[in-house]
Amino acid sequence: MKIGIVGLGLIGGSLARALTESGKHEIFGLDRNRSSLLAAKMVGAVKDEMNGGNIGTMDMIFIALYPQATVDFVKEYASEIKKGAIVTDCGGVKRPICTPCEKLAEENGFIFIGAHPMAGTQFSGFNASRGNLFKNATMIVTPKENTDIRILEKLRNVLDDAGFGAINFTTAEEHDKVIAFTSQLPHIISNAYVKSRTAVKQKGFSAGSYRDLTRVSKLNEAMWTELFFENKDNLCAEIDFLIERLSEYSTALKSNDKEGLVALLKEGTDSKKQAK
Repeated sequence: MKIGIVGLGLIGGSLARALTESGKHEIFGLDRNRSSLLAAKMVGAVKDEMNGGNIGTMDMIFIALYPQATVDFVKEYASEIKKGAIVTDCGGVKRPICTPCEKLAEENGFIFIGAHPMAGTQFSGFNASRGNLFKNATMIVTPKENTDIRILEKLRNVLDDAGFGAINFTTAEEHDKVIAFTSQLPHIISNAYVKSRTAVKQKGFSAGSYRDLTRVSKLNEAMWTELFFENKDNLCAEIDFLIERLSEYSTALKSNDKEGLVALLKEGTDSKKQAK
């Protein structure tokens, strides 16, 4: 299968490496950063460049760009994409991408299926990519209702070739609601937590809990700002809920309410057990 990958950073570059290493596909790449494309060609992650001249020959296209850039790309090339081709994005939010791209796909005769790989590192760029990044990882897929099962099976086969261990199907709306809690909120918590003046004194006083909580505090602020704003309704609801819960702990401590604090802590422990 001829597969095009747009954006050869950590995610797109890793997809290119993994699918090339599978030996089942011809991979073509596109990146506005020419050095990333050249690096991908040099290490054999892509066969050649995907461009306006050959995009119409691709059977499948993965787009690993920021949400608005993904929509812009589909708008620009919608009329050139092969009829019946599958176009899939890798964005961290789904509603702002799927709604316009599904419409463009319907108008131009290709299939758009939203997706979000549950994998990554704190590093970025093609040099950080690796062929095993998606090994046993989950890919969340958000197809339109009544998408042909044969199309989904074709996508699943390619995702299997990339190393994904599980594929979860859901709606774009449900994805954005859950991802606000499981991904976006932790990044905000971690980023806010390290702003404490005490953070500069933590060396020698911290262990696993500090490392766990601060692992994602360093982030790509431009990318995450776009993701946060594209999902601000769900994210703000989670932030507000957390603020309310934290105030309960503070109130219990300030009022010397030991029984109340025990109850709050037990409630959290029980919630964790139920969430497994």
